[in-house]
Amino acid sequence: MESKKRALICGSMAYDTIMVFEDKFRNHILPDKVHMLNVSFLVPGMRREFGGCAGNIAYNLKLLGGDPLIMATVGDDFDPYANWLDKNKIDRTHVRQIKDAFTGQAFITTDMEDNQITAFHPGAMSRSDKNTVRMAKNVGIGIVSPDGRDGMIEHAAQFAKLGIPFVFDPGQGLPMFDGSDLEQFIKQANFMVVNDYEAQMIENQTGREIGLIARDLEMLLVTKGAKGASLYTEGRITEIPAAPIGTALDPTGCGDALRGGLLYGYLNGLDWETSALIGSLLGAVKIESVGPQNHKFSKKAFCERFSTSFGRKLKL
Repeated sequence: MESKKRALICGSMAYDTIMVFEDKFRNHILPDKVHMLNVSFLVPGMRREFGGCAGNIAYNLKLLGGDPLIMATVGDDFDPYANWLDKNKIDRTHVRQIKDAFTGQAFITTDMEDNQITAFHPGAMSRSDKNTVRMAKNVGIGIVSPDGRDGMIEHAAQFAKLGIPFVFDPGQGLPMFDGSDLEQFIKQANFMVVNDYEAQMIENQTGREIGLIARDLEMLLVTKGAKGASLYTEGRITEIPAAPIGTALDPTGCGDALRGGLLYGYLNGLDWETSALIGSLLGAVKIESVGPQNHKFSKKAFCERFSTSFGRKLKL
């Protein structure tokens, strides 16, 4: 099924440089010397992936047959990513290049116990407020995902002023906001998606339980990894199962895949439970692939797997 309206995806675009340390960090970090830490890790394994929340969400929505619009700021080094978007026919009309800046960069080192040390350079992402929502046309739903602080605040306000329903997706940007900031986002947003850890952080910051916060939203989804998700809508809580997976290779980008499914469902008039199940299956497909934007599938195969996973029919 095709949709005339489009999703405007506001968020980060980034290169993820992922390195593997073939040992355990704890074997090389002396607890009594952390005040003068100076360590080096040899990383024979390294790969560079296209990432960032906006890019990942758009990629997954496109796989389902959607037509996403990305709104983001990038740097002078964006050409390889731009070529990737063009190859996958993802609209980058509203991807603004900032001169003399880098595209966001994440440097992630993982050890043999799956511990991670990450350094993130936001680069051009910090200028995301240079984009305005009104620049985009034919928008049926928006999402405010992790981005520059000012950009997230302004884009949420712009969606609300224009009457465009949007998802608040704070993700790793959550620590940038205090309780009053979060209450303002919740007041403006129609929908919110967080994981269970983020839900606890929001409760701590606002002083309100997540069930009470859900009453101020049309839909709230709290994801719980392998335990599925809890969907709050219309005064009810519906438990969404995690889709069965084959071999788990890489969780990076699973949450973004789920969000792509939610946007697809909304734009195509599906109920939130079905939309969340689509997102759950997208997350399972992604975790079976290394990197956030390397998985592919046919619509027929996806629908067949949906039926097998959840005992329900789906037509894309």
